[in-house]
Amino acid sequence: MQRKLRKGERVMRRCRNRGFSLIELLIVIAIILIISAIAIPRVTSTKRMANEVAAIRSCQAINTAQIQYFAQYGRYASTLNELGPTPGDAGPSPAAANLIDENLVDGIHLGYAFAMIGTPAGYSVNADPQSPDSGSRTFYTDHSVTVRYRYGTEPASDVDPPIE
Repeated sequence: MQRKLRKGERVMRRCRNRGFSLIELLIVIAIILIISAIAIPRVTSTKRMANEVAAIRSCQAINTAQIQYFAQYGRYASTLNELGPTPGDAGPSPAAANLIDENLVDGIHLGYAFAMIGTPAGYSVNADPQSPDSGSRTFYTDHSVTVRYRYGTEPASDVDPPIE
């Protein structure tokens, strides 16, 4: 036969059944922290790799735009602005050929800073990460249309290995 519970025992039993204990909550928090400690570095490295791929694609887009610019105007563009969009409703011109996206004209795109030097004989483009979180490689391309890379913060050059 069951014994009859006093009023205080009934209240305690109801409170115990209603929520989680402190130990259970601490275990859940520990599991969440372990999962986030594993996931955050992977997310950061994936973002860095995505920025690097975007920088390579931007270098290739500049190469394509330079080839089109040279075919149209008989010389290479000396600045990114010359490859960029035309102001207002004006048509393409040597000052703004409308060959690359306006985001790239400013020289900063997805964590990389792009610098282009144009000469009558050719051009060169350097893409350097703005922070270690943006990327771990610098990139270089020129009128040979080969994109080259270098690990670290020193700018890549024409003697560095090409991207395969």
